[in-house]
Amino acid sequence: HIQDPASQRLTWNKPPKSVLVIKKIRDASLLQPFKELCVYLTEENNMIVYVEKKVLEDPAIANDENFGPVKKKFCTFREDYDDISNQIDFIICLGGDGTLLYASSLFQGSVPPVMAFHLGSLGFLTPFNFENFQSQVTQVIEGNAALVLRSRLKVKVVKEHREKSSVQNGIEENGVVSANLEKEVGKQIMQYQVLNEVVVDRGPSSYLSNVDVFLDGHLITTVQGDGVIVSTPTGSTAYAAAAGASMIHPNVPAIMITPICPHSLSFRPIVVPAGVELKIMLSPDARNTAWVSFDGRKRQEICHGDSISITTSCYPLPSICFRDPVSDWFESLAQCLHWNVRKKQNNFAVEEEE
Repeated sequence: HIQDPASQRLTWNKPPKSVLVIKKIRDASLLQPFKELCVYLTEENNMIVYVEKKVLEDPAIANDENFGPVKKKFCTFREDYDDISNQIDFIICLGGDGTLLYASSLFQGSVPPVMAFHLGSLGFLTPFNFENFQSQVTQVIEGNAALVLRSRLKVKVVKEHREKSSVQNGIEENGVVSANLEKEVGKQIMQYQVLNEVVVDRGPSSYLSNVDVFLDGHLITTVQGDGVIVSTPTGSTAYAAAAGASMIHPNVPAIMITPICPHSLSFRPIVVPAGVELKIMLSPDARNTAWVSFDGRKRQEICHGDSISITTSCYPLPSICFRDPVSDWFESLAQCLHWNVRKKQNNFAVEEEE
């Protein structure tokens, strides 16, 4: 049985009580919508509102005496310090697509449903307009909305942890001749949940990147070029699209592998089934290291012996739709990316009969 994407609906086991409001910082145009939304949530819906501490440090919010009584009701948190993953019923984003990516990064396990308002520059992932926010938020609280489950990537980075030894002319402090100036002292393992893409590139080096890509343990190809993008269907309309990949609806279970400026003209982007495990490593004869980033964040260097393992996460991001998953996606293609927009061809003029 193939599930109809439009059949996924938001339902609550019990009425939601807490909401995380994420606001794009350093954007004065969002101050008034943010204040109106928070007043509506706290005073008219008696919701517990969580706000990141740095949002409230904005002078326009900190010095607003009228907003003071509302601000006192907030629960605050700091990224990378406070764990709020089990305290949030749903999320409201005010900003562009970056706010949704940021919301994803805050939840490394299960993600609450996300309602995203288009108040940024692109807005491909943010289908709601703020004009009628009261009725739209009320519909979500009542559980009357369609959902799209945006798959994420589970990424594990294993780095060979080395430290420099005190060596002079190849001889250590204890007089032992050193064959290698670095010592292995174990492995460092980091894990990430990624909504858009993992990008491996050549960084500041002028040489081509040279990385091996394995699929379920089998070497499938070596990427020589500027790098490679491993993306979700949600990320297919981001960096991958700019690199020449197809755009894939977020309900399609898949992982995309897209080379960046490959040194082979026949190296085309490919789509593999969701659930396979990809592993990316520097080729043994690579001239230089590579660099990796996750949804544009946590950028770090990858050296020989390090590995990046990627598979489909079991924790998707539930994104609340404005209409339904199909209508919203094609609306975004047309409005944000101007997909297939062109002047229509003129028809033939019908000759008048004499």
